[in-house]
Amino acid sequence: MDTLSYKTISANKATVEKQWLLVDAEGETLGRLASKVAQLLRGKHKPNFTPHVDCGDNVVIINAEKINLTGKKWDSKTYVRHTGYPGGQRFTTAKELLAKDPAKILEKSIKGMLPKNKLGAALFRNLKVNAGSTHNQEAQKPTAINVNDLK
Repeated sequence: MDTLSYKTISANKATVEKQWLLVDAEGETLGRLASKVAQLLRGKHKPNFTPHVDCGDNVVIINAEKINLTGKKWDSKTYVRHTGYPGGQRFTTAKELLAKDPAKILEKSIKGMLPKNKLGAALFRNLKVNAGSTHNQEAQKPTAINVNDLK
């Protein structure tokens, strides 16, 4: 028989090549940036993407306080949390959350775009968000990347 045989190559923990990437959030729209970063964390930009393996890169985001929201979302977008007590539902607007913790807005939006399981929790640990233009990952030598160039 003269047939071609192809094997699907699955990545595993030993064969995955992880990189450190640096993303500048200055002037970027929140949802668009979050979806690109979620793809980088998940590893969907790599040819050896495997859905059940952490094959994504480590991402460092700087200038989180300079993120952009369109329309009236600074006042109308609300974040909900619960204290655990009866009647303990608390609401925060995007403007209040930015004033309190600028990195939290990006973290919440990116975490919502990752899988809701143990793999998603492991992927989220590969994300570092910093409010200023400095970061603590100089030793890893992150490569600066422009998210607008990604597909």
